[in-house]
Amino acid sequence: MKIKVAATQMSCDWKIENNIKKSIHLIEKAAKEGANIILLQELFQTPYFCIQYDEEIFKLAQTFENNSLLNKMSEIAKKYQVVLPISFFEKDNNAYFNSIAVIDADGRILGKYRKSHIPDGAGYLEKYYFNPGNTGFKVWETAYGKIGIGICWDQWFPEVARIMALKGAEVLFYPTAIGDELMSDYDSSGAWQRVMQGHAAANIIPVVASNRIGSESVKGQTNGFYGRSFICDRSGKILEEASKDKEEIIVAEINTEEDHLFRRNWGLFRDRRTDLYHEILTLDGKIKD
Repeated sequence: MKIKVAATQMSCDWKIENNIKKSIHLIEKAAKEGANIILLQELFQTPYFCIQYDEEIFKLAQTFENNSLLNKMSEIAKKYQVVLPISFFEKDNNAYFNSIAVIDADGRILGKYRKSHIPDGAGYLEKYYFNPGNTGFKVWETAYGKIGIGICWDQWFPEVARIMALKGAEVLFYPTAIGDELMSDYDSSGAWQRVMQGHAAANIIPVVASNRIGSESVKGQTNGFYGRSFICDRSGKILEEASKDKEEIIVAEINTEEDHLFRRNWGLFRDRRTDLYHEILTLDGKIKD
């Protein structure tokens, strides 16, 4: 099946309704270019609030059920017949999650994934806001094929991509919020792309990543984001890449049937040695005799 996938990137501020309108505009623009599955960045309703501690932020969380953002995006997905993975700040009783809802092209909300790996470092204080996800890694059957989704920090873990591939994902999507490494001069943007390109090549699956742009502040702390959203093919080759600082969309065509045949013929999954992989669960970063 030939499909078109899109990644978007934009800046965000504390005018939440404006951010939502901007995201819908990008969806509409991508749909007009023929995109079937359109990826928005992580937590696009607001600035990336994990820059700093602020207890008031918890008031922004919504439940998965009767969620105003998801209901609105459901209407948009149905109107343009596109699949939308939508990032949102989820409240579930006393727990809070960094979550994704997957909306099919007919507007049906297929389910949710909760971010599994939660970072904790300068500028990325997510353990204050989010519980570790408890959904496991999921794959959804959509109108345009099977898709797997990881959220930001998840993208650095090869196990996530491999599990989604084993569950039948035909395209991997990673909504992201990444940029300045506070207290460091390190520019992670190249590594950020390469680690996901590696997931593509290792699993013979295209990857779509969406990041944000601009600078954002929370209680006096500021972080900048480096864009560079991209789409790569099954070999990891970048098909389309966005700029570091412009609001834009990128669109690329992929052929999931050709990818499937190549994946079968290449033999990576045929030659796996699961009988030898138990150590990955026991070594825990330490060398054992």
